Amino acid sequence: MTRAQPTTTLVIDRRGTASLRSRAVSAGVRRLVRPRLTKVAGLPIDERALRRAAALDRLAARARPARGTHCEKVRFDGFGAEWVHGPGVPPGRGKVILYLHGGGWICCGLNTHRRMVSRFSAAAGVPALSVDYRMIPAVPFEKEVDDCVTAYRWLLEERGIPAGNIVVMGDSAGGHLTFATALRARDEGLPLPAALVALSPMLDMDLTAKLAHANMALDPSAPGPLLERLVEGFLGHLDLADPAISPVRADLGGLPPVLLTAGSTELLYCDSELMARRLAEAGVPTTLQVWDRQIHVFQMFGPLLPESRAAIDELGAFVRGAYPPASGQAAVDD
Repeated sequence: MTRAQPTTTLVIDRRGTASLRSRAVSAGVRRLVRPRLTKVAGLPIDERALRRAAALDRLAARARPARGTHCEKVRFDGFGAEWVHGPGVPPGRGKVILYLHGGGWICCGLNTHRRMVSRFSAAAGVPALSVDYRMIPAVPFEKEVDDCVTAYRWLLEERGIPAGNIVVMGDSAGGHLTFATALRARDEGLPLPAALVALSPMLDMDLTAKLAHANMALDPSAPGPLLERLVEGFLGHLDLADPAISPVRADLGGLPPVLLTAGSTELLYCDSELMARRLAEAGVPTTLQVWDRQIHVFQMFGPLLPESRAAIDELGAFVRGAYPPASGQAAVDD
């Protein structure tokens, strides 16, 4: 008897056309950010450069999230996190988002992402645990996932939150860690979360396909040379085809439903496109949203762009729909 293939759904949702405001943002990125990234790509990624990168999160501490946001620090062994309740989100923590920030595995953190995480929390109507996982140079690239898995296990075992009431989410490098965390949890026998959400994730550390992609010339920030330097500097000791390093190459069977979002012209779009196909082949329900000419992680602009507003609202709807309609589980309070 021939074994039936898993039934799955791949939805490719193309969003266009880019608004005038978002096109102005892209032009600004091309004019102002692109030269800086090109310059940084030509400099050595040494201890001094890493200190400058780490300073971004300290500087971002001056920014304040939307009024009505409530945050509470959480300490783990060796790293930190914080609960983020967006405006209007009640205090209960029976359903949560586990958020893993981006930053190229070397920078950013709770401060740089607090505003965006607050908006995601508000859109979904649930709190988020934002994880300040250790990064290069404190730990090597392949160890960054360890803290993310620790935080996921803490939600399950210490907070008593059912896996079906947790959605794991991340942007860029955090999108990579979203998949790495779920795959590690699966391999360690932990129950899997309700869903995964990855915003502009980098999922294949082998840059060959990306550097040959048409978006090398279309991405307004032109991050290709910088990605080459990062991979050369921090992943040179690793096998880039190892599924633990490049999640797009992993056995993806058994993963929960996935939402991927990417801009149509950003360099990392091809990673989301390839991952969407591989997930569908593995029987994982997947939605790939392709936003016309949006920059990398455009959701950071919140209410300033019509596309970011719409994307955040839809992300919230996806998260709400991922949880069981009635779990019978009381909210977990402090």
